[in-house]
Amino acid sequence: MKSILYILVFIFSISCVEETLDLTPLDSLTSEQVFTTEENLERYINSLYEMPGTFPPSTHIYGSPANGGVGDFQYVTDARSDITFNGQFVEKYYVPGAYTPLDEDLWYWDELRRINYFLDNYNRSEESAEVKNHYAGIARWFRAKFYFNKVKRFGDVPWYGSTLGSSDEDLYKERDPREVVMDSVLADLDFAVEHIRDEKDPTSTTITKWVALGLKSRICLFEGTFRKYHSELGLANADEWLQNAADAADEVMQSGQYSINITDAQNEDYHSLFISDNAVSEEVMLANAHSDNLEVWHGSTNHYSNTGGRYMTSLTKSFVNTYLNIDGSRFTDIPGSDTIFFSREVINRDLRLSQTIRTPGYVRSDGSTPAPFGGVSTTLYHPIKYSHPDPFFDDVARNVNDIPLMRYAEILLNFAEAKAELGTFTNGDWQNTIALLRERAGITDTSMPETLDSYLKENFYENVTSIPIMEIRRERGIELILERFRWDDLMRWKEGGNLSNEYDGIYVPEMNKLFDLNNDGRPDVSFVSEQPANSVSGVYYMIIDGTSIKLSNGTYGKILVKPDMIKEFPEYKYLAPIPPLELQLNPNLVQNEGWQ
Repeated sequence: MKSILYILVFIFSISCVEETLDLTPLDSLTSEQVFTTEENLERYINSLYEMPGTFPPSTHIYGSPANGGVGDFQYVTDARSDITFNGQFVEKYYVPGAYTPLDEDLWYWDELRRINYFLDNYNRSEESAEVKNHYAGIARWFRAKFYFNKVKRFGDVPWYGSTLGSSDEDLYKERDPREVVMDSVLADLDFAVEHIRDEKDPTSTTITKWVALGLKSRICLFEGTFRKYHSELGLANADEWLQNAADAADEVMQSGQYSINITDAQNEDYHSLFISDNAVSEEVMLANAHSDNLEVWHGSTNHYSNTGGRYMTSLTKSFVNTYLNIDGSRFTDIPGSDTIFFSREVINRDLRLSQTIRTPGYVRSDGSTPAPFGGVSTTLYHPIKYSHPDPFFDDVARNVNDIPLMRYAEILLNFAEAKAELGTFTNGDWQNTIALLRERAGITDTSMPETLDSYLKENFYENVTSIPIMEIRRERGIELILERFRWDDLMRWKEGGNLSNEYDGIYVPEMNKLFDLNNDGRPDVSFVSEQPANSVSGVYYMIIDGTSIKLSNGTYGKILVKPDMIKEFPEYKYLAPIPPLELQLNPNLVQNEGWQ
């Protein structure tokens, strides 16, 4: 059960000793021994899984999606985007003048050295070519992921294909063009796909051929759409990258190894993917595993449900409006949809909504039916996606539910989007991808709409004129919400301007009145200008102070959070700055435009 955890705990313990004491343990392998047997090759490769730049860690929580998510738990990396709000911090990256090159800390290369050291030495093994290439393929998967993170962050970066010594002149080389680096990334992915074994991992915790294809579809989709929409950079071959994305995704789809998790429990199928102690391997291709026995825990429930917390992650009303009605019609086509109170607006909607946020009917394992809590969720669209139903986990960071890192649903979305961007998307493609996801969500009419959604165009994607692309973007936002994708999607679509959108919450008909959010007959919340002297038990009094929180029409309207906060996303911020110290150490590096 989750055997890789045992290996990683051992490796992590040894590496900590080495780093702390600067000693080599007597029972450790020498460099000559590391590459002799398959067992030793596997041990070295397993050590790469602990690298936070390639696998989101399970030991700490906060970081920035603007920095590629490094340092974040998978389940909070969408905390700062255009469709969520988190009041524990302000995203400096899109506050004018707040983020400078001195704040950048992701120009690091230690992980690459570990990968390249293996690739420089694995052929010393006397094992067969099949064995050696299998592990080399995994190492190159990690290198492709490493460089993907670097390129999407900085653009041009120096490519290092081997281990460098301290006196190597290439340490001070110029940055290689993005096209050169990404061609090398694609070569690594192709090698990985060709040589990593195709046996499916029932624990979803190791890199297989199918995971390599999944990463290839993800990276190629990013690069193809980035090149297409960032025409100012003059990058060529966008369609070739998009075709590679479609082909890689299609190979996974045709393999029959994975499927969308659809059971008789339609009200739980989506949520179960994120709260299961063991990854739902029918759909989850890769996951961060956790174990109570090994004390490998995370705190997703604590983050989203701790009543002692303050203003954690919540969804925005603008985004929640994009969930379709259960019959497949658009919620925003309903007259007055923007003034429907919460307890009614979330009824008869895409079933993923009730499996992503607290809605009427939400029940925990102790039988309680908590309403959205304003002390945690400022907008009152209160996430439950990764929250275990047992209230025990509310106050302790001891979750052991596996966190998906790659799902078959993403593969379907990658395939659909790549084909749509290429102009080759068919009705059959729709039925095999978007319709399938909507079927799992309980939507009865899963056919492709015949008209462009004006709400999505006005509020999110003003330049989109294609119905399939618009609907695929809707689907991607809903299906993958809180899964570490939104920032990258905005960057590749050149939609960074969305980050200046207001943070809006539920519609409030009036102040100083008790409201029942979950239809259980008991009031849950009241919106007041100050805490009343005589409060009602069980009611959260949300202070509408007119500064940090106000209503759009004064005494009624949508909740607006940080309404006076100035946000902007100038074009130069699509690439991050190189830290000044690195420019001093290597005079051949040139700062990205706009950050001088």
